[in-house]
Amino acid sequence: MKSFIKFYFMPLFFLMAITTQGFSQTKKTTSKSKSSKTTVIVKNNVRKVPSSKVTYKRESRKVVSVRQIPNKTVLKHNGENYYYSNNKFYTQSRGRYVPIAPKVGFRIKVLPPSYKRIQYDTHNYFNANGVFYIEINNQYEVVDPEVGTIVYDLPDGYEKVVVDGLSYYEYANVLYEKVQVNDTRAYEVVGIIEID
Repeated sequence: MKSFIKFYFMPLFFLMAITTQGFSQTKKTTSKSKSSKTTVIVKNNVRKVPSSKVTYKRESRKVVSVRQIPNKTVLKHNGENYYYSNNKFYTQSRGRYVPIAPKVGFRIKVLPPSYKRIQYDTHNYFNANGVFYIEINNQYEVVDPEVGTIVYDLPDGYEKVVVDGLSYYEYANVLYEKVQVNDTRAYEVVGIIEID
């Protein structure tokens, strides 16, 4: 009987031990491969594009400076004075006012009358003349819109640009791509130009 147990059961126990050990190793390998495949995806909502990569279709643009601007409001930003009048932003140079694209962080008290509300993801933007604002403490602060934000019109003064061989539209350092939304022409924010 002992020889019978040794002859039949020992190989059976041995086979079970090998199978169990192989199965447990397979489980370990599987769990290792799962943990190595786990990645954390960080969503980058704003694609920054260096200005050196942006080529404007028109090499130069005529900038018209003025001697005076009516009803100007002084904006303090990073220790410098800027000016706001008639829904435009200005800087001062050699005694004249030069229109500029607004800088992120500029704040105004009243939105221009032609603004539109735009909701994207969890953000409520106000878009006025191509400039994006959010409301903070009863004021409206200039912000960069998130990539994916859709607008249906571009403001006067937009420019056609090329970035890495692809054509886009630019206004106030925001890059747009023409898209179709429900069979309607629209423009999607695809990036922000970083000024060097």
